[in-house]
Amino acid sequence: MSSDMNVAPAHQQILTFQLGEQVFGVDILRVREIRGWSAVTSVPETPAHVLGVLNLRGAVVPIIDLRARLGLPGAEATATTVIIVLTVRVGDGRRDFGLVVDAVSDVSDLQPSDIRETPAGMGGEQRSVPTLATLGERMILLLDIDGMLVDDQHVALAA
Repeated sequence: MSSDMNVAPAHQQILTFQLGEQVFGVDILRVREIRGWSAVTSVPETPAHVLGVLNLRGAVVPIIDLRARLGLPGAEATATTVIIVLTVRVGDGRRDFGLVVDAVSDVSDLQPSDIRETPAGMGGEQRSVPTLATLGERMILLLDIDGMLVDDQHVALAA
């Protein structure tokens, strides 16, 4: 009998959310808070996907339009539009970013067997979505927020 039998299988919890019909997920341990949609203060000379900044209890947090960042068609904010505030590794430190999404779905448990690499040849570098998960018939695109926002480090450092 192997000693591996006594070790519980590693699992990961993710927060799932929607952009249009697509379901995305991020590591739940990175989520600081989920806020209702509110107007942000725009900052000149920032990339088009950076909507601006929000004052969160004294901290200035850059707010990213995730649809624009991922090259998806834009959409108007609705009653379910939220800002997910996440902690991102930036250089040697950490920084909070807000991602605007259409709606939060739920928290899901993933087993290692649920996770697959995004197939090669899909276009782009798959830096933003290097893996995906299958839960039953659902396909969840797993965001690598550190990899995705690496280009936005200058935004975080300037904020």
